Amino acid sequence: MEAGGVADSFLSSACVLFTLGMFSTGLSDLRHMQRTRSVDNIQFLPFLTTDVNNLGWLSYGVLKGDGTLIIVNTVGAVLQTLYILAYLHYSPQKHAVLLQTATLLAVLLLGYGYFWLLVPDLEARLQQLGLFCSVFTISMYLSPLADLAKIIQTKSTQRLSFSLTITTLLSSASWSIYGFRLRDPYITVPNLPGIFTSIIRLGLFCKYPPEQDRKHHLLQT
Repeated sequence: MEAGGVADSFLSSACVLFTLGMFSTGLSDLRHMQRTRSVDNIQFLPFLTTDVNNLGWLSYGVLKGDGTLIIVNTVGAVLQTLYILAYLHYSPQKHAVLLQTATLLAVLLLGYGYFWLLVPDLEARLQQLGLFCSVFTISMYLSPLADLAKIIQTKSTQRLSFSLTITTLLSSASWSIYGFRLRDPYITVPNLPGIFTSIIRLGLFCKYPPEQDRKHHLLQT
């Protein structure tokens, strides 16, 4: 196998490993729901938006014939669906959860209908689907920035997950390089904000370490 082929194989494996590691951080929330039989302090929307994001990228991977995208997003969609079902099972507000799920699934189905029925040209479909997935991923990576002001104000990183921050940084970096190797801006560009936001979160962990959080909490109480 040529050096370039070895590098591509290694990079593809890194994308799969780091991204599945990022998705599996939700298993701690799943265990918490099973142990407490409640959804206290667990947000539902990240599960739902990540699931839709996985399904979008899975479609892009199938259309592009990219095995790495197909594997990662198939497993990701299965995991996120599992988290959603567990949340629905333990949530006392099932109507609101079902309404959010139905709304986003309706948007996804409308998108599928548009791309597969109204865009017959395969290349145009690939470009438009790639743009849609990129914009959706960028919005997901940038949405946690709204919490940064609260973190700085409270001097506490309890709202952040260190393991998720690390896996997001590694996953975003590997996908950015992967997209660069493929000359696919739809893969490269949306993962750059993931690197940026992860570095910011790491900086906050350095500035407000967990031990300091506990001391700050004790002083407040």
